[in-house]
Amino acid sequence: MATAKSIPVLDESELKDGEMKEVSFEQGKVLLARLGDQIHATSAFCTHYGAPLAKGVLSNDGHVTCPWHGACFNLSTGDIEDAPAPAGLHSFQAHVAAGKIYVTANPEHTIIANKSRPPKLSTTGFDAVGKGVIIVGGGAGAFHVMESLRENGYKYPITMLSREPHAPIDRTKLSKALITDASKVEWKSAAELKIKFGTNLRTGVNVTSLDLVNRKVVIDGKDALTYDKLVLATGSTPRRLPIPGADCENVYTFRGIEDSKTVDAAAQKGKRAVLIGTSFISMELAVAMGKRELASIDVIGMEEVPFETILGKKVGQALMKYHESQGIKFHMQVKVEKIVTSEENDKLATGVVVNGETIPADFVIMGVGVAPATELLKDHVELEKDGGVKVDEYMRVLNVPNTVKGLYAIGDIAVPPLFTGQGYARIEHWNVASNQGRALGQSIAGIPKMYKKVPVFWSAQGQQLRYCGYGVGFEDVIITGDAEKLKFVAYYVLDNRVTAMASMQNDPVMSKCAQLLRLGIMPSPEELRGGLDPLSIDISSQNSVVAQQQLSV
Repeated sequence: MATAKSIPVLDESELKDGEMKEVSFEQGKVLLARLGDQIHATSAFCTHYGAPLAKGVLSNDGHVTCPWHGACFNLSTGDIEDAPAPAGLHSFQAHVAAGKIYVTANPEHTIIANKSRPPKLSTTGFDAVGKGVIIVGGGAGAFHVMESLRENGYKYPITMLSREPHAPIDRTKLSKALITDASKVEWKSAAELKIKFGTNLRTGVNVTSLDLVNRKVVIDGKDALTYDKLVLATGSTPRRLPIPGADCENVYTFRGIEDSKTVDAAAQKGKRAVLIGTSFISMELAVAMGKRELASIDVIGMEEVPFETILGKKVGQALMKYHESQGIKFHMQVKVEKIVTSEENDKLATGVVVNGETIPADFVIMGVGVAPATELLKDHVELEKDGGVKVDEYMRVLNVPNTVKGLYAIGDIAVPPLFTGQGYARIEHWNVASNQGRALGQSIAGIPKMYKKVPVFWSAQGQQLRYCGYGVGFEDVIITGDAEKLKFVAYYVLDNRVTAMASMQNDPVMSKCAQLLRLGIMPSPEELRGGLDPLSIDISSQNSVVAQQQLSV
């Protein structure tokens, strides 16, 4: 194994206050960042998908944010600040001598293949005795709460109970590429979870009942487990329209690996696909299937254009035009009447009827939203109208008897306070679940951490769509760039404030806006209409707004 080396990597004069640079270190790369007189050195690549962090966003409070998907790291320690990063960065020593910046690092840790830092806590620090934490669920939130617990020094038992037959996966890849092998998208294998994280993963199990007062969960009606803390991360269940033919054997929903296998097998050359709903899942599947020479891909939607209520009409029109150029046919502002079946087999769908017209289909996919998977809780917790679970800023479940302690909820089922401090909202984004898990893990480990993150999501729609904030109910949209060319930034305005933004081909503007929203210094609608570019706002130097805010505290 290589030992640490100290080598000069850059003239000190070439790294200004508030700047980042990627520099060579033997065969690898190192990220340098300067905040005032302090120079930081870390791994150069995001641990999520390997994006170059030097092209991301630096903030004066010591954070670097990935330019692609909003993963955020602490420059001093390399620790994860925001998901979707699955691991921290390596942190290296940096010093200045004779006008040169020197970095001391193990050269192996500077190579992109070794970008991820191992978990801080070794198995020798785990204590197998005690009730510990039980996590019900095996998705993004479950994985990140487990990882955060160990990263923050939690040493007691962790048990993860998952309905899935595999370890937690990067579910976002399924609808984009119809991946059928879970091992290719697992964050960590079951063996790694056991050995490196001291976590007992039980797959293919269902929690059938709860005793919240005595802190017990029952698995498959027989095995009872006790806990000190219970984390509910049960996710959501795809909806099916209540129409004739919805239960046909070739009418699918899409959520996990088994669904991906089913659609992959059906979406073969010459077949006819009908997608009901213009959700992000539906449209990502349309893109993925568009590469497979299907005879036809028809999309049915209730809005005038896809994503109208989320992205606005102009952006929706541009995305619709792109999808049409790829051979997808839209049937918008219509209601599905029924799914017709074969005369020979009434369990086999052959078409979808809209406005009296039958759209032929060899298979149908319903992408009409999801429902929070809270059936298990209905007798224990007062649920919200949509079936969600209201929680406080520490993800503790509210609306339960005083005798219930140690109960938390994260992910698709959770309804926490918004980052703005105005109201509560259940947000069905993979990254939101991840960040809720990270905050909760830290709190349970004994370092109270409020969940107060700016929601971030992304979607493959011809180009990569990035989105941050919470734009529900927006009243106006400010667009810069060219939406028709899928190269734009859109700002969503409510009550004369920008509450969210979306972009395509404009990295790292989404990551920058997420930081501006976090810091409460997002430009006003008037400033944006006047031409102010968020990327021009200094949040990294000693003269930045962030630095001045810190001085005034």
